[in-house]
Amino acid sequence: MSRLMLQAASTMNQLQQKMDLIGNNIANISTTGYKTRQADFSSLLFQQINNMTDPANAEGRLTPDGVRVGSGAKLGSINVDLSLGNLTNTGRALDVALTQPNQLFQISVTENNVTETRYTRDGSFYLSPLANNQVALTTKDGDPVLGVNGQIIFEDGFDEINITDNGQITVRRGNDTQVVGQLDVVEAVRPRLLEATGNNNFRLPDLDALGYNQADIIQDVQATMKSGTLESSNVDMAQQLTDLITAQRSYQFNARTISMGDQMMGLVNQLRS
Repeated sequence: MSRLMLQAASTMNQLQQKMDLIGNNIANISTTGYKTRQADFSSLLFQQINNMTDPANAEGRLTPDGVRVGSGAKLGSINVDLSLGNLTNTGRALDVALTQPNQLFQISVTENNVTETRYTRDGSFYLSPLANNQVALTTKDGDPVLGVNGQIIFEDGFDEINITDNGQITVRRGNDTQVVGQLDVVEAVRPRLLEATGNNNFRLPDLDALGYNQADIIQDVQATMKSGTLESSNVDMAQQLTDLITAQRSYQFNARTISMGDQMMGLVNQLRS
């Protein structure tokens, strides 16, 4: 009985993490470019019991031989769903939405004096003033957006700015139109390996630990986007509420297992005394 109670307690802890994940998805239903996180569970430990003493039992069997007795479950992985969200027309020149799944903008983020490249689907960009009458294309958090030649920096004082559907940034000064940058877009070929970093961004995992090269996870791709548009979150509220109810029911069942096990152990102790 104590083993069943330990299994239930372990599973409850993991179910709580799943409910927290669902709550985070629901909280970001209005976040531009947010991508749903999904929880996958796996068995913690199982014991293989051999019940195949009679050869006739194996005839026509589709599942592995024997009986597996589990010891609870754990949150095996948290995966990101990079499918497209709805596109909303904003009419703002610096708003741009990627029109293909698994594609990501690249930005440069500095934390604790360490600068690294991160990835996002949020195409709500801004211009930050620099010295010498220049401006830089940044995210709403002030992180530089990366182009094919690094940070996108150009002279201020233009009359109009636009981002084309292939990612080119053009400015007009009087009758002269000039290309001042090209957005650098990548495709996540293994999106499940990306790590969420907060602020709707992702980073590469520890490549050495996983035995991957960077090209195994992300690759350069021809940008396909729509300007004057933002991508909404791809959170499906109905699916999230269904998953939440299922997780809560599972949590209740495991809590009930602990409660009933405690009552039965109490009865056994009373009989012994």
